[in-house]
Amino acid sequence: MQTIRKISESIIYVGGDDRRTALFEGVYPIPNGVTYNSYLILDEKTCLMDTVDKSIVEGWLENLEYALGGRALDYVVVHHMEPDHSYSLMRLLEKYPNAQIVTNKKVLDMIVQFFNVDVSVRAVVVAEGSSLSLGKHELTFTMAPMVHWPEVMMSYEKAEKVMFTADAFGTFGALGGAIFADEVDFERDYLDEARRYYANIVGKYGVQVKAVLAKAAKLDIAAICPLHGPVWRENLGLILDKYTKWAAYEPEEKGVCIVYGSIYGHTENMAMALAVKLRERGVKTRVIDSSVSHVSEIVAAAFRYDRLVFASASYNGGAFVKMEDALHDLMAHAFQNRRVAIMQNGSWAPSAANTLKKILEGAKNVELIESVVTAKSALKPEQESELDALADELAK
Repeated sequence: MQTIRKISESIIYVGGDDRRTALFEGVYPIPNGVTYNSYLILDEKTCLMDTVDKSIVEGWLENLEYALGGRALDYVVVHHMEPDHSYSLMRLLEKYPNAQIVTNKKVLDMIVQFFNVDVSVRAVVVAEGSSLSLGKHELTFTMAPMVHWPEVMMSYEKAEKVMFTADAFGTFGALGGAIFADEVDFERDYLDEARRYYANIVGKYGVQVKAVLAKAAKLDIAAICPLHGPVWRENLGLILDKYTKWAAYEPEEKGVCIVYGSIYGHTENMAMALAVKLRERGVKTRVIDSSVSHVSEIVAAAFRYDRLVFASASYNGGAFVKMEDALHDLMAHAFQNRRVAIMQNGSWAPSAANTLKKILEGAKNVELIESVVTAKSALKPEQESELDALADELAK
């Protein structure tokens, strides 16, 4: 039984859910799965928008054959060559030997790199502003380098005002038969995963995302079709507003995220004591244990909140290993524009604060609160005034 969905009478979703892959890109946990999206446009010419990952290739080929209804495939557009979207390209070309590849020069080079096959003889090479007529539908292509690979492009179909956005506006999470964002409770069930996807996959490239958003602002867009997650046909302002903030490294909301690295629980107690005092001051908090939560959760939280606290045990003359890993990962994703405080613990030679401060030196526009709360083995009752002072400073 095929699992296609109509985006419109002429645009059909032929992708699918993957619930068995544990780690996206071998790094990011996806306990709720992920979608690999692929779209077919039916017109005088038929045009497939991207292929899929190996995990769903058989079902996808069945979907495509059913959606074509016996017609030939004329074109396949390759917006992005990452293997979760291009793995099945050779299978497609074998099954539809007359299909032409519509893409840019950088993608063609990557096809040779991945498959050791030169497909230029069956390629329609496009560049910024190029158009392709399918009949009533016409695609116009725009380059989106480093969102998040250098070869990425997007396309706009002007008859139905649909933007095909490659990995931009993607979201972790399987959809279970839904395809549109308005068919699910997006803010409750998918927004956190949209943020985690953006922050970790695209987050380093805010400048490039802003450039793409500027191009998109000039278009009349009725629907956004990404390569992961739901299609947007209503309330586009919600996801566009989030992307505008994320791309500018502006926090979504006011609040303090406390990330801690604790060995025997004493540093955890420091973090929780501060969280209590902040809550008493009316400040929203989120507390994350760096030993339990995946670092992608910490990166996503850093994109969400305007203030962060890093509380770390000292370890091998530095900071606790999970805390060091978390800060290095934040720096790799262009962490900036936040207020930060540090707390440390050390039984004989507290060293975490200096290590964390050194990592943060390269961060842009990070205001580091000077006072560091230091515990020696365990926080003492007489140190409550230090916690109060830090909570007051963070509550400003």
